[in-house]
Amino acid sequence: MATHLDLEEQEQLDSLKHFWRQYGNLITWVLILALGGFAAFTGWQTYQRDRGAKAGALYDELEKAVRGGDADKATQVLADMKERYGSTTFADQAGLLAAKLQFEKGRIDAARANLEWVAANAGEKEYRVVAQLRLAAVLLDEKKYDEALKVLPADPPKPFAALVADRRGDILLAQGKPDDARIAYRTAYDAMDATLDYRRLVDAKLTALGAAPGAVPAAAAAGASGASK
Repeated sequence: MATHLDLEEQEQLDSLKHFWRQYGNLITWVLILALGGFAAFTGWQTYQRDRGAKAGALYDELEKAVRGGDADKATQVLADMKERYGSTTFADQAGLLAAKLQFEKGRIDAARANLEWVAANAGEKEYRVVAQLRLAAVLLDEKKYDEALKVLPADPPKPFAALVADRRGDILLAQGKPDDARIAYRTAYDAMDATLDYRRLVDAKLTALGAAPGAVPAAAAAGASGASK
């Protein structure tokens, strides 16, 4: 009986050896790749968390500089963030924040450069659109109307469509094109939620151009009056 069992075990062992000789290398490499992939994924997550934490710390430092009105410090911290963590959302937010302070301090070239950087490099489209809107405002302030129109996004995300149309209206009006501005403002007004306070400002712009949203055009009123007689 013992000999019979020994023979069965030997046969199983021989089969296992044969299987391992045939597939052992393949199994080993599959395991190595699987374990290596898992290790790489885990390492990447750790690396990303570490980068995020360090970028967040720098962003906090930049926020303090902005609150204190220290444009030099904000510019320095932002430059460090761009170099070390330029692909993070924190860098995009920092670019917008630093540009705002720089504009307020009269550092127009620096503000424009940072807005252009965010518009070109931000990972999320929303940040790019915000940067484009602010950049258009800076160029409008500098009376660079054609450039301002060019930087506005042609197909913005829906939540930004009204703001883009409103900014386009501002630029067109400054160019001396009230009819085109009126169309842009009307587009902005129609796209805005009726509960938004900002909509009242667009209403005022339309009213100033003789196109108050609730008003009946004079020609239409005259036609209606004539038809009723």
